[in-house]
Amino acid sequence: MTDENSANWRDYIIDIPDYPKKGVNFKDITPLVGNAQAFKSVINLLANICQEEDIKPEQLACPEARGFMFGSALAYRLGTGFLPVRKPGKLPRQTCGVEYELEYGTDSLQIHADDIIEGQRVVLIDDVLATGGTMAACVKMLRNNGAIVPACVFVMEIDGLDGRKKIISQYQDIQVHSLTHY
Repeated sequence: MTDENSANWRDYIIDIPDYPKKGVNFKDITPLVGNAQAFKSVINLLANICQEEDIKPEQLACPEARGFMFGSALAYRLGTGFLPVRKPGKLPRQTCGVEYELEYGTDSLQIHADDIIEGQRVVLIDDVLATGGTMAACVKMLRNNGAIVPACVFVMEIDGLDGRKKIISQYQDIQVHSLTHY
């Protein structure tokens, strides 16, 4: 693997069958972030997407937890700030949040209220796009508080779960990019 265009970084995503429950084929990214060259390749590919003229973030935001590894490294690479989106009770200052529907119940996410600057371009980053519920909630929270969210960017996308469709059906003006599809 000698450059960021190498497809070999995908070899570092390992399938774990029946985890965390039977029937789920978990995509383990820890070998990817554990290999310096593979991780660098992914960060460079994500940066290439974010540097497109119609995306160019001033900040990156990322829901916890696995995406933090990509979001913080990418923010460093792009020279932007990084805004963590957390579960309730994890942030010490005043927060704003959003509640969203899960398959069986609801969940909620929060961000420090003073981290969102009205009119600022915030791109959302995460490791995987599955059903799209978490990311759609993040877009809603940021936009409801004045941020401009031009894109959601993912390392991988699970195509059969229709996450892209969910996000785009709620936000027709948003771009959704994934480096690889399963």
